[in-house]
Amino acid sequence: MTPDQWLRLNPLPKNEARMLLQHAGGYSRIELVTRGGDEMPDSVRQHADMLVQRRLNGEPVAYILGVREFYGRRFTVNPSVLIPRPETEHLVDAAIGRLPECGSIWDLGTGSGAVALTVALERPDAFVRASDISLSALETARKNAADLGAAVEFAHGSWFDTDMPSERQWDVIVSNPPYIENGDIHLSQGDLRFEPKNALTDFSDGMSCIRALAEGAPKYLVDGGFLLLEHGFNQGGAVRGVLVAHGFTEVETLTDLAGLDRVTFGKYMKHLK
Repeated sequence: MTPDQWLRLNPLPKNEARMLLQHAGGYSRIELVTRGGDEMPDSVRQHADMLVQRRLNGEPVAYILGVREFYGRRFTVNPSVLIPRPETEHLVDAAIGRLPECGSIWDLGTGSGAVALTVALERPDAFVRASDISLSALETARKNAADLGAAVEFAHGSWFDTDMPSERQWDVIVSNPPYIENGDIHLSQGDLRFEPKNALTDFSDGMSCIRALAEGAPKYLVDGGFLLLEHGFNQGGAVRGVLVAHGFTEVETLTDLAGLDRVTFGKYMKHLK
């Protein structure tokens, strides 16, 4: 069987089938075109068929391939970390836009490190810390940092309680915390079925981690520092209310390309307290 024949017969969307065949056979996209009529080795076809079955069983393509592109870079991913999504690039853009020259930023719940590493690579003048409660997630983030050449300080712990206490005050604190409400039907659908549940949901109302971050951040922010949080499309109003209740000013919600609420931020002015 040739690659062209295999792709024609494949039940998956063509783009997914092509990526899986490239992975199985080590083909580049150009090679799939120029060698599309050549016979495939049986071992390649069998491997590709196995990958297709995994996808038909619902496993995310990113986990099958072991990589996902984010902000134009390839990040290693596995079932210990969330799959980076394009919507989170809005969080990165918003954080970079509020990070002063030679500033400092702390990414809490870093997962694969997509946010922290991207900031470090886009803003090499900044001091970047990434923390997570999951040791396996931190291992993945450290691998990505090494692969991409990103200078990041890593810490292990739950939110602000980490194994690397610091005297530093942060210009920006950023997080994409678990914000899906416990029992939400989306947790049992699509790719979310395979992603780490404790990175998706707080097993409560979807707001408990956001409240904890808003309560804890002022202690660690510089005067005039920013807290930025990614959240669900229907949580903008609630998140703004939480930030205001904890003394943040200039609170605003940014929308994603679909026009949905995605990132809420606020400034903390200590000298006004």
